[in-house]
Amino acid sequence: MNPLLEREKGLLELERRIEDLRSANEGQRIDMSAEIASLESKYRQLLAEVFGSLSPWEKVHMARHPRRPTTLGYIAGLDAFDELHGDRMFRDDPAIVGGFARLGGHSIVAIGQQRGRDMKENLARNFGMSTPEGYRKGERLALLAQRFNLPLVTFVDTKGADPGILSEEHAQSEAIAASLEVFAALRVPTLCVVIGEGGSGGALALAIADRVLMLEHSVYSVASPEGCAAILWGDASKADEAAAHLKLTASDLRGFGIVDEVIPEPLGGAHRDAAATVTRVLDRIGAVLDLLESFSLPDLLNARYEKYRRLGSWRDSLATDGAP
Repeated sequence: MNPLLEREKGLLELERRIEDLRSANEGQRIDMSAEIASLESKYRQLLAEVFGSLSPWEKVHMARHPRRPTTLGYIAGLDAFDELHGDRMFRDDPAIVGGFARLGGHSIVAIGQQRGRDMKENLARNFGMSTPEGYRKGERLALLAQRFNLPLVTFVDTKGADPGILSEEHAQSEAIAASLEVFAALRVPTLCVVIGEGGSGGALALAIADRVLMLEHSVYSVASPEGCAAILWGDASKADEAAAHLKLTASDLRGFGIVDEVIPEPLGGAHRDAAATVTRVLDRIGAVLDLLESFSLPDLLNARYEKYRRLGSWRDSLATDGAP
């Protein structure tokens, strides 16, 4: 069950009332601007109450919102984009899109996971869950970025890698591992933005970067809350509890140092002002690219190495004071 639906019902009704009053006001002699202003004030107050403090499980649903900007929405905001297809081994995977692009003064290679807006598009894009061919396409484009000395920008938005039998037969785990190896060693500036749901190795395959940015209501985790609940308790209905334990929110991950920057969203989520969200994200990408391009290649590679060596810590729970 989506916990946001009930909370949004009152907002949607108020939105309709405000829109009806605006339409009626245009054709009436009586000025209803005061009533409209009062309703708009109440709407903003209700918006702050509903979305001012979301639980981790509610943020999961925010990240999955069907109207949330997708990779293609951000690509549409670029100054230019020429899509490239195929992994040069088997086929093209539509769950991953990528190609040469331009953002302001930067020529870049952009790659991202793309889920659909409706059932037809989701089936065509496999719900944004990439097959091995998709990761090999991403790897190919990343190596093209290195060949032409272009920064690499990735957009992460997937529940995880495709779990089908055919993908396993085509070496899904090897494709993800190879992608991790290539991204970790790329000799160009790399930047990743988690724009929606970052699930498991399917997300991580595109997320090894010099800088990792994350939208405020995005999530990023080793497993989905439903999958975690099914594994730990044998009950996927405990997903809300699992979400709280997974520490998958942007603020959690920023605190752990996994994410370098959290990008604020409009009150109510990115889908309530998609155009402003896209502009804000692309502006931050441009600024971060300016910073990364100021580093020498040795310094960039060394900083990337140190960044990932710092993540996590080892503690032996069996050790005691004085023990060898």
